[in-house]
Amino acid sequence: MTTFSYTAMEPSGRKRTGFIDASDKRAAIAAVTAEGRYVLEMNEESRRSVRSSESKVEERKGRTTKGDIALFTRRLADLSGAGLPLDRVLRILSEQTESAQLAHIAEEALEDVKRGLPVSQALEKFPKFFPPMFTQTLRAGEASGQFSESATRLADLMENEVARRSQIVSAMIYPAVLTFTAVFVVIFLLAFVVPRLTVVFEGLGDTLPLSTKILLATTAVITGYWIEILVGLVILIVGLKFYLGTPAGKEARDAAVLKAPGIGKVAKKAIVSRYARVLGTLVKGGVPILDALHLAGMAAGNSVFIRSNAVVGQEVKEGKTIAGAMRDAGDFPPVLTHMVAIGEETGDLPKMLNRVSDSLDFEVEQGLRRLTTLVEPIIVLVMGAFVAFVVLSVLLPIFGAQELIK
Repeated sequence: MTTFSYTAMEPSGRKRTGFIDASDKRAAIAAVTAEGRYVLEMNEESRRSVRSSESKVEERKGRTTKGDIALFTRRLADLSGAGLPLDRVLRILSEQTESAQLAHIAEEALEDVKRGLPVSQALEKFPKFFPPMFTQTLRAGEASGQFSESATRLADLMENEVARRSQIVSAMIYPAVLTFTAVFVVIFLLAFVVPRLTVVFEGLGDTLPLSTKILLATTAVITGYWIEILVGLVILIVGLKFYLGTPAGKEARDAAVLKAPGIGKVAKKAIVSRYARVLGTLVKGGVPILDALHLAGMAAGNSVFIRSNAVVGQEVKEGKTIAGAMRDAGDFPPVLTHMVAIGEETGDLPKMLNRVSDSLDFEVEQGLRRLTTLVEPIIVLVMGAFVAFVVLSVLLPIFGAQELIK
């Protein structure tokens, strides 16, 4: 498939530019014409312009967080909801946004809007900041005349995700500090304390207790081969990172997360919650259901779940209900399938999906609290057990030597 950039005339007489993937130029023209537009210009493109736009943004100093994008979206929704023209909205955003990268995006989007492009298409040039789910929702809002409402739903969604991410980070800070402390204590004892005692125990020979022999052997390996161990760890980390970057590695990692004891259930609920909230936002915004299912699956971020969601999309395309397709896929919890069925029956699917997401968010919060409550004492116990092992391994030979002297 080749990417083509085009300029076309809408039935309303308004010019529109964009990108389309097709096998050749004739097929690209046919595809645009089938959408009811008259093609004025069609050129083969390799998306260099899109990458160029993103590279210019990335050259800007500073780092753009999810919170920055959520705030940008909230301001976009509030200003457009106040009745301001979109070009003025983008000008204000370029001046008010704290992130230099987002300010540059607003400036570029403003220039595109002045040339006749819709906001959704102007932001489409920056997929790293505004994924397809974001721009598709805005496009549906533009088509239905509900741009500010669509932007508001996106802002709500992104603020919820930022809050959930912050909650997870906060819950993991204390266990992470405990783990770091435990690892530091282990390394310090084995690399600096125990080697100083080795000379003391050398004269005792075979009379040393088994625990002391194990401790001294471990210390000898660490102090004698620390360069090899360090190189091996670096190779292992780089190799693992490379493997996890491949499709097979991502799927293996995602499957392992879902099957992990304790954390697996919480992770699955978090994934389904995000999926339901994104799907509800897209459907409420007027995005076609097949596109909404695809984008919500991609937004879920788990390759195992994405594969199951693809099955749902295919069955819905063949005429099956969404709830029935989810039941056939097997990876969707009953609470979601039942609520989706009710939503399809009542014609209020977005409301049911948001209720499922709210319910699962509460369960995820409770699950995280239980996990952190469980992990903290386990780390303390493991660290205490190791310190006790070291102390006993040091004291037992001393006590044994005193008995021999007596």
